Amino acid sequence: MNSTALGDLWDRVVGSQPDPPVWLVAVTAVVALAAVAPHAAWRLSRNAVTIAHEGGHGLIALLSGRRLDGIRLHSDTSGLTVSRGKPTGIGMILTAAAGYTAPSLIGLGGAWLLVSGHITALLWGAIALLAAMLVMIRNAYGVLTVVVAVAAFFLVSWLTEPAVQAAFAYVVVWFLLFGGVRPVFELQGKRRRGGAPDSDADQLARLTNAPPGLWLFLFHAVALSSLVGGGRWLLGL
Repeated sequence: MNSTALGDLWDRVVGSQPDPPVWLVAVTAVVALAAVAPHAAWRLSRNAVTIAHEGGHGLIALLSGRRLDGIRLHSDTSGLTVSRGKPTGIGMILTAAAGYTAPSLIGLGGAWLLVSGHITALLWGAIALLAAMLVMIRNAYGVLTVVVAVAAFFLVSWLTEPAVQAAFAYVVVWFLLFGGVRPVFELQGKRRRGGAPDSDADQLARLTNAPPGLWLFLFHAVALSSLVGGGRWLLGL
């Protein structure tokens, strides 16, 4: 690939694209909500939220100076991220807090990219993050899940028309914004019934001596604020 071709590719990735019509933004929101709200659809689509959840743990672990040993994604939509380092302190706290907040914050960042007109940059940024995550996956189901996600983003960004790329990108961002809310309510329900004794909120409680309910409140606040803020951006309000 010569320098001219590389320059064209770079311009394509970082260049801006026109905003889609408001009706398309609204339709993509409905599509994303339909993937989150019904239980049958959520059983499948929650895998994508798990990728973001565990990816959040892994990224913050690395940024805080911890050693990332690996990530596992399971067919029941659960996941596990293993890192090494000091078992207490700010690095461990940030790593534990990153999981439930990651989908919503990624969605909020994606919303900012979309309203800035950087649809292609969002798609290729997602490919880069997923490819980096793939290196750390330690089980076959996890590899399959991430490879499918990478392939979907690549095929859409490389082979489809701008209108299709825009619709796909908006569905993804809406999905992360909606999908970041439901797991927090699910965790709250499990804890109310006496389940999930080793959840992220309980780990954070042990690390900080703050009650798990306070961390659940933080997860709710991040998820709902991101949904409201990101939704307003996307809808142009």
